[in-house]
Amino acid sequence: MGAQEIAKRLGLSRQRVQQLIALDSFPAPFDVLAMGRLWRREDVERWILACRPELADGPKPRRSGVKEPGQGKASGSARRAKRPPSG
Repeated sequence: MGAQEIAKRLGLSRQRVQQLIALDSFPAPFDVLAMGRLWRREDVERWILACRPELADGPKPRRSGVKEPGQGKASGSARRAKRPPSG
């Protein structure tokens, strides 16, 4: 598996994977091709279990910037509904 596949497996950017690859604890690549370095899947999975066990079952879904209903400020109509009736 290459850096892009490792990034997808961990739910990280390729840039962050490049930082992890530089760690002494990360396994050495199995092969180096013109397209880049390759790692054995089992070596990467072993590293994940040892160094990032929270990711052993796969990455957690990333939260988008979209707020779910009930989060954040109330809409204008909701704010108006809270006012006591005038009259």
